[in-house]
Parts: sequence; C-alpha cells; structure tokens
Amino acid sequence: MCRQTSGYGDDFLRAVEIGRPHTIQKLFPNSKALIVSGKVIDRAMLAKGRAIAMAANGRNTFIIRGVLKAAQRANAAVLIEIAKSEGGAKAYCAVNYWNMALHVDALCNEMGITVPVAVHADHYGIKSEKDMETARVEIPSMFDAGITSIAIDASHLPDDKNLLASIALNPCVPSWAGLETEVGEIKGKEGLSTVEEALFLIQGLNAHAIFPDWIALNNGTTHGIEASAQGIQVDLTADIHRALEKYRVSGAQHGTSGNSSERLREIAARTRTTKANVATALQMVSWGLRVNDYGNAILDDSGRFIKEKDRGVSDELWQEMVAFADSKGYKPGDYKNLNLPFENRLLSQPRAIRERMTAGVEEFAYTLMTEVFNARDTAPLAIEAILSAGTFDLGPKAERLEDPADWTAEKIAARAAAITSDKGPAGNFED
Repeated sequence: MCRQTSGYGDDFLRAVEIGRPHTIQKLFPNSKALIVSGKVIDRAMLAKGRAIAMAANGRNTFIIRGVLKAAQRANAAVLIEIAKSEGGAKAYCAVNYWNMALHVDALCNEMGITVPVAVHADHYGIKSEKDMETARVEIPSMFDAGITSIAIDASHLPDDKNLLASIALNPCVPSWAGLETEVGEIKGKEGLSTVEEALFLIQGLNAHAIFPDWIALNNGTTHGIEASAQGIQVDLTADIHRALEKYRVSGAQHGTSGNSSERLREIAARTRTTKANVATALQMVSWGLRVNDYGNAILDDSGRFIKEKDRGVSDELWQEMVAFADSKGYKPGDYKNLNLPFENRLLSQPRAIRERMTAGVEEFAYTLMTEVFNARDTAPLAIEAILSAGTFDLGPKAERLEDPADWTAEKIAARAAAITSDKGPAGNFED
C-alpha cells in the first residue's frame, strides 16, 4: 500500500515526479495526472500475468470519463486511445490525436485519478508514400501534444512494404514511447495472419533494433458492430505468440466488441496479450443503446438500434440523431459518423443525462476490466515498474537477435516474396 500524503500516496507522487515523459511534464507542469508511456502499462500486465489492459477508444468525453472512473475503481492501469479514422486529420470524432491528452489530464485532475494512464495513437495507418510524407510531420506533432504510445499500422501494404515503412518511421517515435506494430488487416475470417508473416515482421524490426511492445494480428476479429461466429481465433493467436516468444513482444487484441466475454477470458489465459481495444461497444453504451455480451448493439426486427429508456442520451436527442442518420442514408455501421456533428449537442444535455452516460460506460468498462481482462490491481504494478526504473523510460523488453546484414531492403523484398499468405479482400478496415 502507498503511504498517504495530502490525499496521494508517496509512491504515486514519486511516480508523477519521475514517471511522466518529458513531453507530458512540459505540457502539464502542475498536474497530478500520472500519464505514462504505453510500455508501463504493458509491463504491469506482464507482472500480474494473464492480464490485459483496456485500451478504450475515447470517441467522446463521456467514454473517457467513464473509463477513467472504472479504472480507478478497479485500481487498474489503462490506455485511452483514438484511431486515425476516428481522431486523425480527417476524423469523425471531436476527440483527436492532438487534444486527447488534454482531455485525459483534465479529467484525471478533476476526479483525482491515481492510476497510470497511457495516451495511445491507435491505427496510425500507412497506405501510400504520401502517407509516409504526412507521417513524418504528424507523428512528432502528436507526441508534442501528449501522445505517449503509438501503433504504426502499415498492415494495408504488402509484407515487405509494411516492414520497411515501420523501419523508416521509427525515428519519428521517441524511444521511451509504447510501440505497437501490426501484421494483417483486421477483417474477420478473411486474410488471417500467419506465424510466418508475424515472424517476418518482428524479426525484421529486431534486426534494425526496433523492439515493439505489442503486435496486432488479424486473428479472426472485425471492427465495428458486426458479430461473427468465428471471432477471435485463440489457437492461432497462441501459436503466433509462442513463435514470437524469444522476441518478447506482447499481443494487442483488436475487435473485442465482436467477441464474447468467454472468448476474451480465453485470450487472457492462453496468450501473451496485454492490450485489448474496446471502441464501438463504449460508444453504444454511452448513447444508451442495448448491447449484448459481445458488446454489439442489438437491432430490432426492422434493423434499427434499440434505445434503452433512462440510459444514455435523452430520448429526444436520440430521435434527432436517428433522423440525421436517416437523412444521410446511414446504415447501422455508419452511426459512428454521428460523433462529430453531435458532440456539442451531447455536451449541452442536462447534468443528469451527462452523468448517466458516464455511469453506463463506467459500469461496462469496470466489468470488462475486473471480470474479463483480469486487470484489477495492476496500477501498483505499473507504479512499481516506474520506481524500479527510476525514470519514465523503461527501455526495451528485448534485445537484438537478428543480423542486420540479413535484413537489408533487398533481402527484405526477397524474403517477403517467399511468404505464402492470403491477405483477404481489399477494403476499408481502419477502426
């Protein structure tokens, strides 16, 4: 237990002093929010064992507030994140890469949050050389704005281009920051990742002294509200994690909203997963829509969402949102585009409505953290990692095992050409 001083434990105050990256210290010099590198969150989950940190996509303020309250109750380390499609330069949410840390810091200080929080830029997508040029400007600007962890996602590209893009952009990512890489786009049962592809990516990065904290796979999940009988392929995930064991990379699980609690518990118990993204489910819960155990919104017989009485937004505002969606011809999966145009309307609701939106998210997130992800009481483990290191920079988990001479650009292309894989259908798989 932390010794108490003025409402904060001594260990916590020391962690705030030394555990916040210098960018966070500069942005928030008088803050008591323990905003940390994503590495800290990963280490805490590994220290507990078979534990997964929630990485909550903060599409609105109510989600961020509710998840932080849940993490405080659970005494759990947590990540707040946003993807490029949600919060990039052409985003559909008001929360974005450049203001997310401001939200997190303000809310942590307002509510007295004492658990470590990483601010993660998820799915920073690279699909072209133009994206590479933009990334060289945007990524540093995001870290200037308080991002402490990033997923460089070039999985839309062929295997060699994916690896080469990650190598080329690595100088833009501070060495202290959490780093996620990805192989295979998240597109359900099509184009599943293979051991061969994952090894190629991680070995190539290792040869260039790049040691990701997480790897995301296409292991059978989908983004959005689509439920799938297939879902997460636990055996496939375990096989890939086993093959990568000596490189000491953890797993990042995407698409949790389409999977049952039972399957997510199995991922926690049988794989090296320490981070799980939760996005669409939290949006739906904040609005007050009925969801199932999979976190998917339940549709009525006419294919419309079911608004729960006395939950989420007011019934009147929900009708406005539905009318707007109808005018745009939105299908259920398009309702995410309501976030930006209705942000101010959501914030202008009566206090009781705003509070119940937050409360719904808190309860949903708390249950996931404590009953599914096994993340309870990981906050002290994260603080311990900081204090043991004596710095915000925990360094890499791995060491170089591969020979750089075997991983030149030419040899990378040749190796990639020999990989047998099915990338699945083309499409837009970004959230």
